[in-house]
Amino acid sequence: MSKLLPITLSLLASAALLAACSDSAKDSHPQKLLTKRIAVFKKMTKTLEPLGLVARGRQDYVKSEFVDGAQALKDLSTQPWAFFTADGNYPPTRAKPEVWSKPAEFKQAQDKYLASVDKLVEVAGSADMPAISAAVDAVQKSCKSCHEQFRNER
Repeated sequence: MSKLLPITLSLLASAALLAACSDSAKDSHPQKLLTKRIAVFKKMTKTLEPLGLVARGRQDYVKSEFVDGAQALKDLSTQPWAFFTADGNYPPTRAKPEVWSKPAEFKQAQDKYLASVDKLVEVAGSADMPAISAAVDAVQKSCKSCHEQFRNER
């Protein structure tokens, strides 16, 4: 037991040091706009992942679960955009300046995403796997396209 104590202390010290040196900056906005939009995007990702597994045949299609997942994604799909306000462009955002300098294009990307989610909800209960796969693929492509146009990679 006494041999484990120095190892445990060393691991704890290393973890504390890594946390102190972390490059993840804090959200400095009083309304925490960045934190809020990141939280919604993470929920969206977590909601889309199981739908993608079904669409790629890695998980069985269970109608009620898939329909619920598609609806949950739809419920989340309108939420993050409210946090891209005029004063929402501050470090450590990964959003490109184009979000604010090209609002029409950013809105068009949002609309494309929302339409793809609507299509997914429309086909979710059909058990038509080619249509479901195409709809999930369209949602994923919409996400990727928006990221390429409006998000900086780290």
